[in-house]
Amino acid sequence: MTEVSMCCSSSCELSPDEERIIIRDIALSVQTNIKEGDTFFIITQRWWQHWIEYVNQDQTNPSYDGSSFHEHSDLASLNALKRPAGIDNYDLIDNTGSEDSSTGIQIHDTLLEGRDYVLLPQVVWDQLFKWYGGGPSLARKVISSGLSQTEFAVEVYPLRLQLLMLPKNVRSTIRISKKETIGQLHKNTCEIFDLQLDQVRIWDYYGHRKHALMNDMDKTLDDVNLQMDQDILIEVVNNTNSTISAQENGSAQREANSVLVEPSKSSLSAAGAPSTSKGASRGNNIEHSSSQKLNSPDRDSENPYGTLGVTTRGSFGGLTGLLNLGNTCFMNSAIQCLVHTPEFARYFREDYHQEINWQNPLGMVGELALAFGELLRKLWAPGRTPIAPRPFKAKLARFAPQFSGHNQHDSQELLAFLLDGLHEDLNRVKHKPYIKSRDADGRPDEEVADEYWANHIARNDSIIVDVCQGQYKSTLVCPVCNKVSVTFDPFMYLSLPLQSATNRTMTVTVFSCDGSTLPSPCTVTVPKQGRCRDLIQGLSNACSLKHNERIVLVEIRNHLIHRFFEDPLQLLSSIKDDDRLAAYKIPKMDKNTKYLQLIHRHREQSSDSHTVSGWKPYGTPIVSLISCDDTITRSDIQVIVNGILSPLLLKAETKAVSNSTNKDDTVSKATHLPTLPLLLVDDNNACIDLSMGGEKVVKLSPSSARVLVYIDWSQKLLEKYDTHPLETLPEVLKYGPVTKKARSEPLSLYTCLEAFLREEPLVPEDMWYCPKCKERRQASKKLDLWRLPEVLVIHLKRFSYSRSMKHKLETFVNFPIHDFDLTNYIANKDNSRRQVYELYALTNHYGSMGSGHYTAHIKLLDENRWYNFDDSHISLISEDEVNTAAAYVLFYRRVKTDDEIVSNGD
Repeated sequence: MTEVSMCCSSSCELSPDEERIIIRDIALSVQTNIKEGDTFFIITQRWWQHWIEYVNQDQTNPSYDGSSFHEHSDLASLNALKRPAGIDNYDLIDNTGSEDSSTGIQIHDTLLEGRDYVLLPQVVWDQLFKWYGGGPSLARKVISSGLSQTEFAVEVYPLRLQLLMLPKNVRSTIRISKKETIGQLHKNTCEIFDLQLDQVRIWDYYGHRKHALMNDMDKTLDDVNLQMDQDILIEVVNNTNSTISAQENGSAQREANSVLVEPSKSSLSAAGAPSTSKGASRGNNIEHSSSQKLNSPDRDSENPYGTLGVTTRGSFGGLTGLLNLGNTCFMNSAIQCLVHTPEFARYFREDYHQEINWQNPLGMVGELALAFGELLRKLWAPGRTPIAPRPFKAKLARFAPQFSGHNQHDSQELLAFLLDGLHEDLNRVKHKPYIKSRDADGRPDEEVADEYWANHIARNDSIIVDVCQGQYKSTLVCPVCNKVSVTFDPFMYLSLPLQSATNRTMTVTVFSCDGSTLPSPCTVTVPKQGRCRDLIQGLSNACSLKHNERIVLVEIRNHLIHRFFEDPLQLLSSIKDDDRLAAYKIPKMDKNTKYLQLIHRHREQSSDSHTVSGWKPYGTPIVSLISCDDTITRSDIQVIVNGILSPLLLKAETKAVSNSTNKDDTVSKATHLPTLPLLLVDDNNACIDLSMGGEKVVKLSPSSARVLVYIDWSQKLLEKYDTHPLETLPEVLKYGPVTKKARSEPLSLYTCLEAFLREEPLVPEDMWYCPKCKERRQASKKLDLWRLPEVLVIHLKRFSYSRSMKHKLETFVNFPIHDFDLTNYIANKDNSRRQVYELYALTNHYGSMGSGHYTAHIKLLDENRWYNFDDSHISLISEDEVNTAAAYVLFYRRVKTDDEIVSNGD
């Protein structure tokens, strides 16, 4: 086991800022000198983020004079982060695997840099390890990468090879760097199986076939194109240099026999070609047990090429289901739709191998295309026995770790990955030229569109582009100088919004800062594409705002004010449904006032119910106004805060105050309210105890826009006030039965398309750089369809994501099965061709986001009949059953005119 050290004391004398400076200087000294062979260390993102926040806290926390308050003398303790404990990398370690001496501790296969871990140069790790100890140490080497081998990368995951030794049929797994030599692989193998170097021959055994004898000891594993989880055959030979095993000879004979039924593959490279033998798809199952035989009969051993040249009618193929491997219905439904796309079914059952782009750095070395092609051939083979898509799932997990494991995923996200990955694997362009796009600059749209499309095809040319890619026109207009920018961009699918309404319902909690009323939620209806001024106007009308008052609108996060909505032109689209907003009714400001923010704190009860922790923010802050003149005293601020909180007084306290004051005298009433422990953070970031020295003047700098006042709610104070109205702040839109019903009304697919093509301003996070203004502008954007593909994929955006929640829209979309006519939606008026489509497949999603289920409805075109594909179960359905509220991704195929049918010979 890698050494785990106890925390050293050498850093205890250092401040957080000193630690930060030391690590910064060390990192700067090495960042430009990285070379092959250098060592980096993996460290958990969780610990690293804690340390970053710890050493940077001195940059943001206020300093305190410590002279005027007692139990609150150290306000920094409120938010101060404790020094991290020892480094703890154990959450990165995969305890299910074995640890071998060649690679040390194994980490989880699905870790992502920046999300789960960060990489630190050795000198940085050494310093942190000296200070904090812990571990375990996870060292990785820098290797050269890229086509030119001039780029450097840290090899976080060395190759994992599946070793099979014959004749004993013993299996083992080894981790080894792709930059190690074949000679080193021989040595490691001999150590694992206790053999001598002259006793073994090692074969590239991709797909359970002998592709190449690995006997050039100086070549690296990268040179011979070994891949993750690839099979390696270890042959034990006798003194006469012949194999010992009669069993292996029989296996080789069976392999030779299987070759006789395969088509020619002379254009394939040996190591990179897919196996087409009877054992081709069992590469991911060989580690199950040492007694498992290489050629055990199962569904995967059927000849995948048996359907070449035969009809595709359902009676012979196309009605084979996919077994659910554990929440893989998202994958199965998307695969079935692609497999039953006629252009793809024809392409992948022919010899497509010559189009594989083995060198494309954006692709998967052809492996995704090979795995998909093999699975498609099996699904179109005669017979209806369901197939377990384990080999394809393994390839998917390898190249797209986000889809690994057994969690449910979004089938549309998988579909997008598959289409893009298949395109790169099958891109006919081997060397992409650099082409600089030009703006339209007043040229005719037809000329510019053709130029953009030609540039695109010069870099991207594949069966996926041929079938699925279209082009739309994108127009941006600067709101300041009216500069118009026109581009023509490709698309693989259309993602259409389902919200047909033009209005939006928003809930905001309104606070009255004069002590007249309790806070209350207010729900208003505003334009969906409206601005903050629309929301403020709606709130003003709903809460009967007085002529001398105005609304201050803020977003609350973690019991603090996250942002003020001070720009009346800010788009309401920047406010999410799960945001929490507060609005404060305050007098209209003059030059001699500023905002006073009242922030509530209380002591949190610990889990053992016997001790309490420090003061923590809670509830909802309140905003009021405070005078900036030189005569304001600490007691004046007490009076302001007492007035703000007076509606929260319990009845007994209210009665006592009323009996001792004039009922109409608000100031007098406030002076008789309970004394609050208040702390003010002044303009020098020092804390002032407002409960002492009541007549002492508070100096407030006019340059500061806001004054922070903390109120600490002690148990004694809570006995006099009811703070529950401060503790509940509803979301802007709470998804419940009412909103679900409103969102389930029928909606036309044409309406969704029109909403997608409607002009709207860009969101603030995606502003456009105007080349004329030389500034980023919130431009308006308009999309138009220009060129449509043969197969049009439409994604209905049922799922909406926010910071804390995910929602699914159950809207029923009325989409046409026949005669989906898009002719009038094409901006290219020179195209006189009718754009009519017919539905042939779709995926469905039933249930909620986390626990839902995917199926597919598919039409076998030769039979003109619809089927429901539910994992391994396939059933005939009527056309009336196709359109449901579960429809998610639609697949349309262009309807050819009579002239096109004649010209194509169809």
